[in-house]
Amino acid sequence: MAGQRCPLSLPGSALFACIVLLLLSSYTASSPILTAHEDNDFLDCISFNTMHTKLPVYTPNTTSYTSILESKIQNLRFSSPDADAAATPNNKPRFIVTPTHESHVQVVVVCSRKHDLQIRVRSGGHDFEGLSYRSYVPFVLMDLFNLGAIDVNIEDGSAWVEAGATLGEVCYRIAEKSPVHGFSAGKAPTIGVGGHISGAGHGTLLRKYGTAADNIIDARLVNVKGEFLNRETMGEDLFWAIRGGGAASFGVVLAWKIKLVAVPPTVTVSTFERTYEEGVTDLVYKWQTVATHEVPEELNIEVDISVRNKNDASTTGRLGKTIVATYRIMYLGRSKKLMQLMENKFAELGMEEKDCMEMSWIESVVYFAQFPDGMVPIERLLSKESELKITFKVKSDFVTKPMLKTTLEGIWKMLEENEFVLSMVPWGGRVSAIPENEIAFPHRDGNLYMIGYLAIWDDNETTEAQEKYLVQVREMYDRMTPFVSKSPRAAYFIYRDLDLGQNTMSGASIHSMGCASWGQQYFKSNCPKLMKVKSNVDPDNFFRDEQTILAIHEYSSVEEHGALVDS
Repeated sequence: MAGQRCPLSLPGSALFACIVLLLLSSYTASSPILTAHEDNDFLDCISFNTMHTKLPVYTPNTTSYTSILESKIQNLRFSSPDADAAATPNNKPRFIVTPTHESHVQVVVVCSRKHDLQIRVRSGGHDFEGLSYRSYVPFVLMDLFNLGAIDVNIEDGSAWVEAGATLGEVCYRIAEKSPVHGFSAGKAPTIGVGGHISGAGHGTLLRKYGTAADNIIDARLVNVKGEFLNRETMGEDLFWAIRGGGAASFGVVLAWKIKLVAVPPTVTVSTFERTYEEGVTDLVYKWQTVATHEVPEELNIEVDISVRNKNDASTTGRLGKTIVATYRIMYLGRSKKLMQLMENKFAELGMEEKDCMEMSWIESVVYFAQFPDGMVPIERLLSKESELKITFKVKSDFVTKPMLKTTLEGIWKMLEENEFVLSMVPWGGRVSAIPENEIAFPHRDGNLYMIGYLAIWDDNETTEAQEKYLVQVREMYDRMTPFVSKSPRAAYFIYRDLDLGQNTMSGASIHSMGCASWGQQYFKSNCPKLMKVKSNVDPDNFFRDEQTILAIHEYSSVEEHGALVDS
């Protein structure tokens, strides 16, 4: 790079980025100044290249290190001092960095790569297996909570949203500009936009508008070389991969340009329960086809199945417990029209006018966020602090054929024995109409609904008790094998599950079964293309974790993995 200069005619931000890259390139592999794994050398690299825009860096010796680390850990299973210590001996970061400028992300990528430090990127901290803030090897935690700018443009129906913004903030800022615009994304308001969109992201508008990733127009990203890219400069293959394929495999997403969607001035919501004694089995049996194929895409009916102790067990003799189905309904329209639909399509459910509540779309976001104190002012969506931190394990499945009533009865019995929650999300409508290879997210036509298996326990439980819950949810998953999708048995990437398989990473040794295991379940026939994209943009696998796509250096190997998907 000797003799190279940055043109002074460049815009300010571009000029700064160019200067940073030239400075970083002045370090060479033979430089006597730097020694891999030395903390001071990494800090010097950061300091030297951010002297004009200071980057906050925290080490275990920093007073606020622990509070920053734990502030975004949503699954308390990974928040204790020895959380999963046997599995992840290096589960705490060597450094935490909190960029306040996009150029900081660029510097962290290049300095971490030079000093052989892995990067974990966190926005909201809702990663179900904690992979956004823990690692097997020495690493830097890059927390993007300071990069949360949101620029809504109602005129062209879009918004630029930085990766550290939360879903609650995004919805609030859209509604601030227009009562008839929204965004199709998840229900928990403190989920970070960066990871949510890159994994696909589903919510109450799934059947009308598809996933969050289906509604992305552009993106800004820092690649392994520390370069700033947008859709045009990254190319369509990489842009395809980061929408539903997990951006952590390919770079650091700085911001997404989202497409706003139309919502009516008034929507209708409802939540009510039906117990086993009220015909849960018959109702869920019919729900499997009605909610996915027979009702319009404006109507979303989700069902949570749980177990509750009964005051009187004599009526059924079912272990003193009863099965409860909780229906959560979102309709893009008025309650009168919803009642007509339900009476025509699902009268057996017994829904009544008193069960319905009309409100604005942004109020429905608050409603489905399920704040502990119920309906609260919409300003609560601006808080980045989660109020529902729990200890849990999640697994997922897709169902392609309606389960028989006898099968459902067997599932209820399993729930009574183990007491966890099934979350059933209907497919159909727009999410099913999009081709399987349109973006990296592949779960489209042919799926009736998705099941999430959720085991929750008290974070004060003994290690033995926690292991009991993990065993139970895994046994439930195994026993469901005959009734769910096959070849492959599909899984939802956002419901990250390390039980499906993981990359083996010890020192410089990195091995993956790729599309022969978890990659095939998450991405189906899109997995080989993801591996090719990875091989082109990050051939040395700098961006990696236990379930990232890894580069395959021989084209024939990629083809072999592809054959596994098709078999």
